[in-house]
Amino acid sequence: MILELKGVTKKFGKILVINNFSFDVAKGQVKSVIGPNGAGKTTLFNIISGAYSPDSGKIIFNGNVINGLLPNKLCRLGLSRSFQITNIFQKMTVFENIRIALQGCLRTKNVFQWDQKTRLLEDKAQDMLELIGIWDKQKEFAGNLSHGDQRHLEIGIALASNPSLLLLDEPTAGMNIRESLETIKLINKFREKVTMLIIEHDMKLVLEVSDEIAVLQNGELLCEGPPETIRKDKRVQDAYLGEEL
Repeated sequence: MILELKGVTKKFGKILVINNFSFDVAKGQVKSVIGPNGAGKTTLFNIISGAYSPDSGKIIFNGNVINGLLPNKLCRLGLSRSFQITNIFQKMTVFENIRIALQGCLRTKNVFQWDQKTRLLEDKAQDMLELIGIWDKQKEFAGNLSHGDQRHLEIGIALASNPSLLLLDEPTAGMNIRESLETIKLINKFREKVTMLIIEHDMKLVLEVSDEIAVLQNGELLCEGPPETIRKDKRVQDAYLGEEL
């Protein structure tokens, strides 16, 4: 398993947000976490990605306990995330956004190697822009992109660190139907390159891209399994989905 959560609990004051939560993500898997608003999904992501420390339990990433590690340390270990609210450099070009993300991974103290590595960064940035489908917009300011393209740019930034695990927090938030369909295609395009854990309300995306779905209710794991099992589960329909599926 690339990620394991064992009995993770998180409180804010007297409010219990995540309660004795345990699940895992297999290497190469696309796993989604769904649940009603207030179920604790974003808090769960913040715990995994180092924004919060759990009050109890263990988070194990690639065999190492990562409780309390800061996000920058986790990024170097191979864990990256996107955010529910688009987080890009609005006044920089699309290309500059990707290049800066790649540059953050550059490791060299040899000044004579800098030019060579800079050229490599330029090539990698071009490759990433082509992968996420906005190569033709690389000279535009990121703030001028459509909402969907901005979300895809953020995914590209998260991928730039070459993570082994990518957390996507509501990647289709605020998108129209066409943009959501493009995001499904994008996720399927790089699913063989990186393991993914996704929070999402768009059930079309969840059902199409997920190998497994975990349902969170009141900070606890209600159930988990393959999409068809979750779609037909009466507990899930009662708690969250209703007739949506």
